[in-house]
Amino acid sequence: MKKKTNKRKKNLWAGRFNETPSDHMSILNASINFDKKLYEADIEASICHAEMLAGQNIIKTKEYEEIRKGLLQVKKEIKNNKIIFKNELEDIHTHIETRLIEIIGSIGKKLHTARSRNDQVATATKIWAREQCKEIDGLLKTLQESLLNKAKKHIGDVMPGLTHMQPAQPILLSHHLLAYVNMFGRDRENYSSLRRHNFSPLGSAALAGTTFNINRQETANKLGFEGVMRNSLDAVSDRDFILDILNLCSLIFMHLSRLSEEIILWSSPGFNFIKLSDKYSTGSSIMPQKKNPDAAELIRGKSGRIIGNYVSVFNVMKGLPLAYSKDMQEDKEPLFDSLETTKICLLVMIGMIDSIKFIPENMRLMCSLGFLNATDMADWFVEELNVPFRDAHKLTGNIVKMAELKNLPLEKLSLKDLKKYHSKISKKIYAILDIESSIRNKISEGGTSPLNVKREIILAEEKWLK
Repeated sequence: MKKKTNKRKKNLWAGRFNETPSDHMSILNASINFDKKLYEADIEASICHAEMLAGQNIIKTKEYEEIRKGLLQVKKEIKNNKIIFKNELEDIHTHIETRLIEIIGSIGKKLHTARSRNDQVATATKIWAREQCKEIDGLLKTLQESLLNKAKKHIGDVMPGLTHMQPAQPILLSHHLLAYVNMFGRDRENYSSLRRHNFSPLGSAALAGTTFNINRQETANKLGFEGVMRNSLDAVSDRDFILDILNLCSLIFMHLSRLSEEIILWSSPGFNFIKLSDKYSTGSSIMPQKKNPDAAELIRGKSGRIIGNYVSVFNVMKGLPLAYSKDMQEDKEPLFDSLETTKICLLVMIGMIDSIKFIPENMRLMCSLGFLNATDMADWFVEELNVPFRDAHKLTGNIVKMAELKNLPLEKLSLKDLKKYHSKISKKIYAILDIESSIRNKISEGGTSPLNVKREIILAEEKWLK
C-alpha cells in the first residue's frame, strides 16, 4: 500500500486517484519533450506571480524571496542541462514546480496559489511567442534591407516582366525586387497587429477566476502585457493568438516561397539571370556538373508544412467548447515548429539575397523576345492616332502576327510594312519601341519608370528601415 502512495505523489492529482497512469498514457499525456523551451517564460511569470502574492499578503515576503531564489536556481539548472525530464511529470511547468519544492521544501507548494496550469500555460506561451515574433520582425526588416540594397545597385538594369510565365512587358529589376519589399512589409504590419493579443491570462485560474484578492494588473504590467484579459473563460481557452501567429508564418512563407520559385527559375540555364553562391547551393551525388538551388527549394517545400501547422491548430480549436480541453496541448508543436522554421528560413533567404549575383545582360536579352513592347505600340495608336484602345489592341495584334512571320522584333519592321495596317503611322512610333523608352514612359504612380522606382526605394527605406 505504501508503494502505491509514493507513486501517486508523482502526479498533481494524486489525491483523487488510486492508480497511476499507464506507461502508454504517460507517453501520450506528456508534452515535456517539446514544451521545455517555455522554461524561461514560465519562471519569469512564476516569479512575478509570487511577488504579487506577497504584495497582496497571500504569502509572506520571506516566502516569496525563497520562491524567487529557488526558481532562479531551477532556471540555471535547466539551462545547464542538470535536470532530467520525465514523462510522468508531463510538462515543463510541473517539472519546474516539482524541482522548486525539492529545493526549498513545502514553501514551494505555495507558488501555485491563485493560479491553474490553464492560465499558467497560456501566459508562458504568450510571453515566449511574443519574443519569437519580435525576432521574426527583425529578420523581416533585414530581408527588406537586403532587397533594397540590391534594388539600389541595379536601378538601371532591365528584365522581362512576366504574366502566365510568358514575356509581358519590360520592367526594372529594382521594381521587381521592390514588390517583395512590399510583401514582407505587409508581413511586418501583420506582426504589429499581434499587439491586440498582448493581454495577460494570468490570474484567471482554471476558468472561473479565484477567491484570492490578487492583483492581475500588477503581474500583467511586470510581464510586459498591456492589460489583462477581461473574461476568465476566454483567457484560458483562447488560442486566437497562436492562430494569428501561425497565419503570420504562413503568409511569410507564401512570400518566401514565391521568391524562392523565382530564384530557382532565374538560376536555371533557360533563364540564367542569376548566379547563386555556393553557400546556398548543393551538388549531385552522381552528376558532377550540377549546382542545385536547394536552399530555395527547401524554403519552397517547407511552406506546405507551415501552412499545414495553421490548418492543424485551426481544426483542433474549431470544435472545442469552453473552457480548457487537453486537445489544446496540440497547439505547441505546430507553434514551435512554425516559429523556428520561419526564423531559419528567413536567415537563409537573407544570405541568398545578399550573395546573389545578377546577370543583367541575360535579363536584357530576354527582353528582346516575345514582343514586350506591343502594349507600348497599342498605347501610341491611342495617343497619336486617336484610335480607340480595343481597335488599337486588334491593330497591334495583327502587326505582331506579321512580325512573327518575318521573324523580326516590332522595332525592326519597316515603316512601309507598318503603314499597311494604318496609313497615319509615322516614324515617330520607333521612339517608343525601345526598351528604355518603354520603361521610362511607365510614369503612373506605382509604375516601373526609373523616377518612380528611385522614389519608392527612398520611401521604402524611410518606412521600413528607420
